[in-house]
Amino acid sequence: MIGAIIGDMVGSIYEFHNIKTKDFPLFSEGCGYTDDTLMTVAVARALQAAGDGEALIAALVREMRVTAARYPISPLLGGYGRAFHKWLVKGRYVAIPKPYNSFGNGSAMRVSPCAEYADTLEQALRLAEVSAAVSHNHPEGIKGAQATAAAVWMAGHGASKAEIGDYIRQHYYPLTGTVDALRPVYKMDGSCQGTVPPAILCFLESASFEDALRNAISLGGDSDTLADIACAIAWPYYARQGMDDTMHSLREKALSKLPPALRSFVGDWENTYGIYGGAQ
Repeated sequence: MIGAIIGDMVGSIYEFHNIKTKDFPLFSEGCGYTDDTLMTVAVARALQAAGDGEALIAALVREMRVTAARYPISPLLGGYGRAFHKWLVKGRYVAIPKPYNSFGNGSAMRVSPCAEYADTLEQALRLAEVSAAVSHNHPEGIKGAQATAAAVWMAGHGASKAEIGDYIRQHYYPLTGTVDALRPVYKMDGSCQGTVPPAILCFLESASFEDALRNAISLGGDSDTLADIACAIAWPYYARQGMDDTMHSLREKALSKLPPALRSFVGDWENTYGIYGGAQ
């Protein structure tokens, strides 16, 4: 989850001001959390509250609604998509608002806690489907969430980049081309199918966590979400090899930008389910 949060924050100022270079300052002035971070935390809070059971759907709706209401997003960093915002508002009046057949990348950007919580790849995929389907129940919305969760889970459990890439190609996306070839032509694409494969490529072609982050933002497009997904995968992969100074620094900066209650929750989550804990 912390990798996703770092990617979201560093990419937050570039979504509406795209850059096409890997040479840019990390955590520039104005960086902050967006809906990507908030909904990622909401999924984690729902898993903590309800676990892997029948109560999870209601918990997901409740935590997404409560988190969105409690933590405003800077107007300079965008907001929630129109359809998702409408779904959140409906959640105030009905227990379980109906999903709206979305294949937007929101299902993939919030899914990393499902992989961190899961004991097996199969459980990660099932939780990813549940977390997506409460709103993004289109097959492509579920596919994007599951592909991301699979990559995060495998990265946290010792798989090589080749193994992760092969699994994604076999089950989800072809992952053709390279980041360098894609950069000049890539444009804004808020769909799972237009965001998840490039984000995974950014991880697969990286030499470090920082490099994955720079790859993702340098594509342009939906920069914060591309970086969220790429870094959600890159964090457990590189942390298991030994966290470098940049990873430590980026983590501390990201945590410092969260409201105190969210900062405390993310730290507790890491200690239980992340690299800092013993669950994996």
